[in-house]
Amino acid sequence: MIPIVTQRLTLREVTHDDAAFILKLLNTPKFIKYIGDRGVRSIEDAVRYIDERYLASYRDNGYGLYGVVENASGVLVGACGFVRRDALPAPDIGFSFLPEFERKGYGFESATAVMKYGREVLGFDEVLAITSLDNDASAKLLTKLGFTFDKIIDLNGEPLKLFVNG
Repeated sequence: MIPIVTQRLTLREVTHDDAAFILKLLNTPKFIKYIGDRGVRSIEDAVRYIDERYLASYRDNGYGLYGVVENASGVLVGACGFVRRDALPAPDIGFSFLPEFERKGYGFESATAVMKYGREVLGFDEVLAITSLDNDASAKLLTKLGFTFDKIIDLNGEPLKLFVNG
């Protein structure tokens, strides 16, 4: 993957050098509430998580979640990209941002760019999205991106909203 560059952001693959950022992101209150506690409590845990989730997805699928860098500062502000889950028939888009970078339009900007990349470069005909039942902010962003609510699904014992784009 070449970096995806927008007016304010650059999306790039996550590396071990990003472990401190991943540790911080995965332990924000909203990440734990809406996405789940990943049990990442140290830099070593974050490196392992990067290996098992990010790097494995790039290797196995040719895509994954990407680090979102604010161009003006060079700081990692969030993650956005695609996840391939055995339980779903198509890739799903995911995004999360550090609290201090929310409500700046970065979610829409990065997700719009990654959707274009998915369609034009990866050849996706359909992209899905899942959210927890009470994650209204993500549902609103997905609707703005052109997703439509499809149904409630059970994924690993958790009821989730399924959205479809395609």
